[in-house]
Amino acid sequence: MKPISYARHRFPPGVIRHAVWLYLRFTLSYRDVEHLLAKRGLTVSNESIRGRVLKFGPIIARNLRENRPKPYTRWHLDEMVVSIACR
Repeated sequence: MKPISYARHRFPPGVIRHAVWLYLRFTLSYRDVEHLLAKRGLTVSNESIRGRVLKFGPIIARNLRENRPKPYTRWHLDEMVVSIACR
């Protein structure tokens, strides 16, 4: 997982990650995310959120995909068959 540089941004990395997560995880608009952050006491414009989503969204998604477990070539079924009286 590559570290993400949040240098030269107004808000701390936790706020940026939370805003990007809110937008990408739920079907919210930029203005909805702006209002949710405003209820927490953060004044962020929807244009600022849009810029952070466009900048950090693909990087966060790539890091999440790299951490996802890789699929195996062998599948295991969790089923059992019990035959009673040869049926």
